[in-house]
Amino acid sequence: MNEKTKGYLFINLKTYLEGSGEKALELCKTCDSIKRKFKLCEIVIISQVADIYRLSSKCKTKVFSQHVDITKPGAYTGKVLFQTVKDAGAKGILINHSEDQRTIHEISELINACKKNDLTSLVCTINEETAQAIAQLNPDFIAIEPPELIGTKTSVSTAKPHLIEKTVKYIKSINPNIKVLCGAGIHSKKDVTRALELGSDGVLVASALVKPKNRSKKILEMCEAIEQFFEKKKKY
Repeated sequence: MNEKTKGYLFINLKTYLEGSGEKALELCKTCDSIKRKFKLCEIVIISQVADIYRLSSKCKTKVFSQHVDITKPGAYTGKVLFQTVKDAGAKGILINHSEDQRTIHEISELINACKKNDLTSLVCTINEETAQAIAQLNPDFIAIEPPELIGTKTSVSTAKPHLIEKTVKYIKSINPNIKVLCGAGIHSKKDVTRALELGSDGVLVASALVKPKNRSKKILEMCEAIEQFFEKKKKY
């Protein structure tokens, strides 16, 4: 998933009812239909553990797990194994979302476990300092998401453009292969374009694409923004 001329739209279903069970499958099938229209925009669904197999077995859109635990097989009731989510069809893991934060030690363990299990790691950061620490661990993706903007209609690319630009440059200076996503408050095609202009490789979106009745239209618009940006980038 590390093509240099491709952009990414990650959709976090969280535990919204609109992104659970059959409604999650409906959204995933919508993404299947939309992504066929684009060559330079990769759509990834981040689902609840219970829905991974439901989606991965019936859709071509890549599915990531919202959660996993560092634990061995055995008497660990309630824990989620890497092997379980991989066998269910997950292609990657979301790590350290602001709603499911981990310590740096745990993040390091999870990233390493992703590598051992051939799963893509997407690690969320809440500020520049956290991003710097996580970049040293070499995950596949880092998403910048100030928690105060999550779920609002104010995008981080508008409210804190300096944060995006500065953090992207720092991460790329450590490892240019790490893909950087812009999250929190991304609601429109304009927000997506601005995030890409600031240096990010894509966006991480939740409620703005999961909850609306016209979510198919909004997913299409964000994919168009990504496709158009990287189409121009290929020419230069």
